[in-house]
Amino acid sequence: MSKLILIDGSNIMFRAYYGTAYSGNLMRNSKGQYTNAVFGFVNMMNSVLREDFTHMLVAFDKSGKTFRHDKFEDYKGGRKPMPDEFRSQIDLIKKSLDVLGVKQREIYLIEADDIIGTYSTKYYDQFDEIEIISNDKDLLQLLNDKVSMRASKKGMQNYTLYTPELLQELMGVAPNQVTDLKGLMGDASDNLPGIPGVGEKTAVKLLAQYQTLEGVLEHKDELKGKLGERVREHYESAILCKEIATIKTDVEFEFTLDQVEYHGVNEEEMLEFYKELELHSLIKKYVKKIPKVKKDFSYKVIDNIFDLDDILKPDSYLTLETFNPNYHLAKILGFGLVNDLGNFFIPYDLLHQSLNFQLYLSDENIKKNVHDVKMMKVCLMNDLYDIRGVEFDLLLAAYILNPNNTKEDFKVIVNSFDYDDISYHEEVYSKGAKYHIPEENVYQTYAVKKAFAIKELKEELITKLKANNQLDLLNDMELPVANVLAEMEFNGILVDQDKLASLNKEISAKIETITKEIYELAGTEFNVSSPKQLGLILFDNLGLPFGKKTKTGYSTNVDVLTKLLGKHPIIEKIMTYRTLTKLFSTYIIGLENTILKDGKIHTIYRQAFTSTGRLSSIEPNLQNIPIRYQEGREIRKVFIPAKGNKLLAADYSQIELRVLAHMANEKVLISAFNNNEDIHTKTAQKIFQKEEITSLERRQAKAVNFGIIYGQSAWGLSEEINIGAKEAERFITTYYEEFPGIKTFMDEVIDGAKNNGYAETLYHRRRYLPELNSSVYMQREAGKRNAMNAPIQGSAADIIKIAMIEIDKVIKSKRLKSKLLLQIHDELVFDVDKNEIEIMEKLVIDTMEACVKLQVPLKVEQESGINLYETK
Repeated sequence: MSKLILIDGSNIMFRAYYGTAYSGNLMRNSKGQYTNAVFGFVNMMNSVLREDFTHMLVAFDKSGKTFRHDKFEDYKGGRKPMPDEFRSQIDLIKKSLDVLGVKQREIYLIEADDIIGTYSTKYYDQFDEIEIISNDKDLLQLLNDKVSMRASKKGMQNYTLYTPELLQELMGVAPNQVTDLKGLMGDASDNLPGIPGVGEKTAVKLLAQYQTLEGVLEHKDELKGKLGERVREHYESAILCKEIATIKTDVEFEFTLDQVEYHGVNEEEMLEFYKELELHSLIKKYVKKIPKVKKDFSYKVIDNIFDLDDILKPDSYLTLETFNPNYHLAKILGFGLVNDLGNFFIPYDLLHQSLNFQLYLSDENIKKNVHDVKMMKVCLMNDLYDIRGVEFDLLLAAYILNPNNTKEDFKVIVNSFDYDDISYHEEVYSKGAKYHIPEENVYQTYAVKKAFAIKELKEELITKLKANNQLDLLNDMELPVANVLAEMEFNGILVDQDKLASLNKEISAKIETITKEIYELAGTEFNVSSPKQLGLILFDNLGLPFGKKTKTGYSTNVDVLTKLLGKHPIIEKIMTYRTLTKLFSTYIIGLENTILKDGKIHTIYRQAFTSTGRLSSIEPNLQNIPIRYQEGREIRKVFIPAKGNKLLAADYSQIELRVLAHMANEKVLISAFNNNEDIHTKTAQKIFQKEEITSLERRQAKAVNFGIIYGQSAWGLSEEINIGAKEAERFITTYYEEFPGIKTFMDEVIDGAKNNGYAETLYHRRRYLPELNSSVYMQREAGKRNAMNAPIQGSAADIIKIAMIEIDKVIKSKRLKSKLLLQIHDELVFDVDKNEIEIMEKLVIDTMEACVKLQVPLKVEQESGINLYETK
């Protein structure tokens, strides 16, 4: 059976963009290119391409005016301008059709509807079936015994397939009456006025009686009341609207039917296109459908320790294969090992049997190349083994070269260096409910291929690091700090489980009490955690202002609730309820679920994740322990040292401002820091042009200081310190006038980032900023803020890594029992042996303050106590 599918590309791509943009978190690749609309569009197209058809064409509106504008200047007037984030993806959407093997058309002065109308009419006799895909109801006029139209609310699923019969049933008109309907009632989306006051029901009723618009107008003098008056007054508008709504079916073009015959995707180009845009989920979906072609990749499984001794050579390439993303809980499957003797898989059991293998791994003088040394080290330490002598880590090298590529899948990482001969992790282990250990040969091949990839890529990555002046960043910072982090993760932090249980009861009781108070104020019981139910209570039942409905109900986000403070006592209760329930779920239940058998929590530090070089923490996140609310601060009491010991917390004071003063060579700030002046008071004196400063003025100056670091706008500053935007603008202008070195530095950073494509820290860590050259204004502005912040925040992150490395060296050289447990951005937390308290207090401050030399002194503040609460 021959079937032609005609797709309204303009309609579908708008749906693809807005269907994936509703959350506000638009997809972008590591180069800064928005990709959400492309992703949505391709997914919708793939859904159609799986169907039975023989021919396909996607029609687009040509940008600019059409012949309809000549008849009605305000045609489609009032439509919102296309978002720049969307506009930047249109060419990519059209390119996606090329790689999918689908023909497309756009014609000057002509709309997509007219192209579809002409095809469906011109080639009526050549097909058994013609299907239109669009949500544009104008196209319903084309329906007939062969032509149907698919309209759907979401993607390509749950659609309505319109036929002439269904159209009559649902709308009460025949296809040939659609334009009459538009003439009478108009069309707000196209800015067609029709006849004022005539809605769909009235229009359908008139057409049932008089058949056509012309029939209605012939009897316009017989129509009574206001309806008759309106028809008689506006009939010319109705005639024009019908004419404009009528689709052309005789567009002239040179495009044969053979050219729209579908022959399948251009596989190689398609996969290359997906890789370029980093649409890895689309790649995964496609490669699953391709029968696996076994390539000649051989490896030997080592099954006895005698064979093992023969292959343990220096400068080998090693991977550790584990099952479970939380490697503290992982089952270790074995090692992939590659060297000039061949490719090998070593089952993990052999490590227990072979002292030589244990010594090989732990020997500092036997050089090794790995992927993710930190993970390997923690897994081995859990079984009382270790790995040392690592001189190259693919994960860390790739991260330094491209910190925007923070995906953790090995294939995604190596793909960015055009290495493709490896499977995705989920192809090997599946995901979700299907996550499982596959057959031995599957995970063994995966492990060995990863080791082989490290071998193939090492030289290229080392060369690039040298060219970027970043090899020291790998050798002297990231590799050493990986070892420090591994020991921190392995050591873990002890939890007072009795205190945690007590907090569970206490916060549960508070939640129960405040829930009852909310019920009383609301006059009824409801699910306080449901935004939909809460919205109805606030805006329908209680009649509070600022109610704004979304597709799912009234918005009750924090911005809305903040505006409502003082309007009704229920608002403060709801905000407290949300704080308590978040604390309970995240930090009470969340922490309880992550305590291991040793009574400790062992977090995982993501070393290759942020674009600035800062560490992040997961499983659980111990860098975000609450300090804002009393109940939140109480949670800090559950973190305790070993029996008889103390926790010591050492925090860099204003490190980012000190880094800014140094990098900007700002003499006023440098002098203030060197003279140990209060920097926020000094800033306030400059901004307000006076000596005596109030506490409010100091707080405002503090906000300006930190706002400058993060490239904050005047509007953002005004919101933060509750002043007018003009006053905030004056604060920022005055700041730059009083501290000219900072203005010059920021301008140079932005210009340099525009020219070079990146901003750089003191230690040559780069943050690539392609968005600075984007055609999207908001993207460019975000790029400027990131350019201003990256050298400062990144340098501060580098400095604390250096401090961690140096402190670790001193602790080991002095053979101290005290341990570094946590890094919380600018703060280090130690479990200090009861006999080493004075030693550690001096050691930590001296090392942290002396590890880096700037034009200003580094200052450290420290506190100790029997739990984390007492250190803050």
